[in-house]
Amino acid sequence: VQLQASGGGLVQAGGSLRLSCAASGRTFRRYNMGWFRQAPGKEREFVAAIKWNGGGGNTYYANSVKGRFTISRENDKNTVYLQMASLKPDDTAVYYCAAQQAYSAISSDAIEYDYWGQGTEVTVSS
Repeated sequence: VQLQASGGGLVQAGGSLRLSCAASGRTFRRYNMGWFRQAPGKEREFVAAIKWNGGGGNTYYANSVKGRFTISRENDKNTVYLQMASLKPDDTAVYYCAAQQAYSAISSDAIEYDYWGQGTEVTVSS
């Protein structure tokens, strides 16, 4: 599967952005989807993940974004979203979407993901 992330940009602290990740092919629902980010000089870190079937109880968040970010997906549109609110300068990073085979236990570990998008840059100004 090929992934294309979009929606990044420059936003002031306290603002909102919605990232999208479009997947190619007709097998999107066979994958759990995750968002990761990498800030300059830092390692890539987990942000959020959603199981192949979406819905309540099937989403997971890093503590740093819980209550501010929401991950969702539309399988009919082969797209996963990351709605980001109350953004902080510390959220500045390149955000990547990633796909993990649905038969695997959903994971916050980047090594468990098989496919990656190219990244979209988010800059939050103070």
